[in-house]
This record gives sequence, structure tokens and C-alpha cells, in this order.
Amino acid sequence: MNQVAAPFEGHSDIVQKEWIDFNGHFNAGYYLVCFDDAIESWMDFIGVGRSHRDQHSVTTFSAQNHVTYLREVREGVKLSVTTQLLGFDRKRIHALQVMWNDDERFVTATCEVMSLHVSERTRRVSEMRDEVFERLLEIWDSHRKLEVPEQVGQVMSVPGWPTSLD
Repeated sequence: MNQVAAPFEGHSDIVQKEWIDFNGHFNAGYYLVCFDDAIESWMDFIGVGRSHRDQHSVTTFSAQNHVTYLREVREGVKLSVTTQLLGFDRKRIHALQVMWNDDERFVTATCEVMSLHVSERTRRVSEMRDEVFERLLEIWDSHRKLEVPEQVGQVMSVPGWPTSLD
């Protein structure tokens, strides 16, 4: 049996007092802040980190994020974020970030993200360099074997509610 590489682990944090809302738990907006902070180490890992961006006048933009909140987190909890590559082409990177409560070792939230590769000169989506695409191919070789969590690709709706105003 082949050993399958785990999702990338590149970020950890501790839930700060100022991140706590009136319900006494981690505020929804700060989940996204934490996920966004974690995407930086992922971009370094895949080859489009700050030095690459500066050298080639490119960057990445988040086109879409879908956060799923699974379990409550309180102040002082140690968190980590893993990232799994779900798909890519020359202009887009589709990934899933998973936030872990490291103190009790459970998944607290996920963030499905579509990142766009963008030219800083034109501010338009542009093709990534060959070395980045080849790095993504390397990562994909192991990540494609990982189980895709059920939060990926979910549609938000109220069950039984009409989808149109007929």
C-alpha cells in the first residue's frame, strides 16, 4: 500500500481574547482572518510566495471562499490549519483549508477557497509560470489520493424551499 502524503500543515495560532464574540466563542469573521493568514504559508509551499510575487509582479486573489463552521472554539484554544489541493489550472487554484482545535484534536471549521493567479501590472487573471504549475502537479500527485471532505462543493439552501419565485 502506498503512503499518501497528508495535507499541507503550515499555520498555527491561538484564539485571542479580541476574537471572541458576544456568544463567548470565536467570532465568524476571525475564522476567515485565520484562514487568510494560513493561505500565505500555503502559497510559499506551492511556489507563489512573496519572493515569487515580487520577482514576477504577480499575486493571488481569493475569488470565492466558503466557510463551514463545525464546532465551537473558545478563547485560548490552540489552532492549526491544513490545506489540501483540490484542483488547478494555469490561472486558478482550488483548495480546502481545515482548521483544527489542537487542544482536543477535532475539526472546527473548513474553508473552501478558489484563488486566482493575477498580474499586478494589469490586475487581471494571468497564467502562472511553468515552475509553479509543475510544483502544483507534484503536490497533486499525492493530494489527489486524499479523501475529499464532505464540505467541498456544498450548496447553501433551505431544504424544501423553492429555488424560484414561480
